[in-house]
Amino acid sequence: MTSGPHIPAPPAPGAPEPVAPRAGRREWTALGVLMLPLLFVSMDVSILFYALPAIGADLEPGSTQQLWILDMYGFVLAGLLITMGALGDRIGRRTVLIAGTVLFAAASVAAAYAQSPGALIAARALLGVGGACLMPSTLALVRNLFHDPGQRSRAVALWTTVLATGISVGPVVSGALLEHFWWGSVFLVNLPAMALLLVLAPLLLPESKAPAEGRFDILSAVLSLAALLPLIHGIKELAKHGYQPLPALGITVGLALGFVFLRRQARLDHPMVDLALLRRRSFGGPVVVNLLAMAATVGFAAFFSQYVQSVLGKSPFEAAMWSLVPSLGVMVAAPAGAAFARRFDRGYVMGGGFVVSAAGFLSLTRVGVDSPLWTTLAGSAVYAGGLVSAMTLANELALGAAPPERAGSAAAVLESGQELGGALGMAMLGSVGATVYGRDMNGTVPGVVPEAARETLGGAVAVARQLPHHLRDTVLSSASRAFTHSMNMAAAGAAAAMLGAAVLSVVLLRGSAFVPAGGAGGEARTEERSRSR
Repeated sequence: MTSGPHIPAPPAPGAPEPVAPRAGRREWTALGVLMLPLLFVSMDVSILFYALPAIGADLEPGSTQQLWILDMYGFVLAGLLITMGALGDRIGRRTVLIAGTVLFAAASVAAAYAQSPGALIAARALLGVGGACLMPSTLALVRNLFHDPGQRSRAVALWTTVLATGISVGPVVSGALLEHFWWGSVFLVNLPAMALLLVLAPLLLPESKAPAEGRFDILSAVLSLAALLPLIHGIKELAKHGYQPLPALGITVGLALGFVFLRRQARLDHPMVDLALLRRRSFGGPVVVNLLAMAATVGFAAFFSQYVQSVLGKSPFEAAMWSLVPSLGVMVAAPAGAAFARRFDRGYVMGGGFVVSAAGFLSLTRVGVDSPLWTTLAGSAVYAGGLVSAMTLANELALGAAPPERAGSAAAVLESGQELGGALGMAMLGSVGATVYGRDMNGTVPGVVPEAARETLGGAVAVARQLPHHLRDTVLSSASRAFTHSMNMAAAGAAAAMLGAAVLSVVLLRGSAFVPAGGAGGEARTEERSRSR
């Protein structure tokens, strides 16, 4: 039995290297088309942040329903990435992209005109299915459009920048729309881009798929979904509410089913996930460091937004606008990192990017209650720029290591690792922050103050409104100091994760410079050279 594609042997010593074809105007135009679904899929992760109060007033969901309205999209998206990536490899990435576009547009209309919480939750689930079709297809098509390593590096840098920008822009777009329209407009904004994609994709995007590889393994698809959904949901629930038996059981079940899934992949002639590829340093290494990167950035994001709003007193829309400032660092750093990687060893360049990110996080450990906003924004721009520049190189290295016929499943594994990393970051850094906040509040707030003030900053603000004036100021000032201290410690944890990613990048990925050759053969030689160092 085999568990992956055949990798051609390196050419004989002295034989000329094949030259990868260079992309022209059509391919770069096609890349611009691919950025449309990527931007809107990433925006939908965060676009509901400001729409929830309006949705609550209109549909009157319960607290549990409100959580599912917010989280259902991400859960379904994460659970189906591997399945849809593998499906695209078999039936065609453009086909899956177009099907996902139709589904995403239809689900957007259903969400906008939902008349009940249940209908909105169902529509968000369908949006997740559409997003799972779109995300791995976009990255896989980039792999098949750009065969020249230098051009592919620039294309992946743009892909990573658009992905990060979409998540940041989502709350801003949501706030701007809600100033003038009803809450359904945050979903209908997807429609013009989806319509344009349906027109342009058949004209500009070539169909690409793997040679016939046998039947699509439905059991593997079910196992991957059944493993990832309870695992990611359980981790996020533990991050929100601390230890509870049901989320812990979900994590255990998810890990057990994940083990069964991997065992099945090892025995299949045509697996959904190529374990041989995952074991190679040029692919498995980027998956691991990207997981750490997403753990740091997603885990810290909640602290940043709460600090700007509740400690510095900015409105939600003002906070969302200020959160765009770190994106400027991303726009500069991603292409700069790619340029450095063309001149220097990419393992060291990636390690340097993660060290820069760690420095940005460490600067945020010095932020206090009275610190000017620019210090927080500067630290955030530094960590975001370093992190995204390293992630861009990791994405590009992993895509280059994957044979073109496995590009969809390779992209899906990469993106699933990022989703898992985000959930782990919320759990770990959230736990650190909650512990520090609770300890500081217990040491400074009088015992007569309700327990809710000692659990979260939002709880302290709500409690303070009902207290006498002299206690109100004490609780609010203590809560602001405690939360800022918890943010400092979360930043320290994120810095530690970035230093770990820097070490792994150098140890695992040094020497992984591209040999100018197409396909798996060129990457096999890269791996061989990396081992010989």
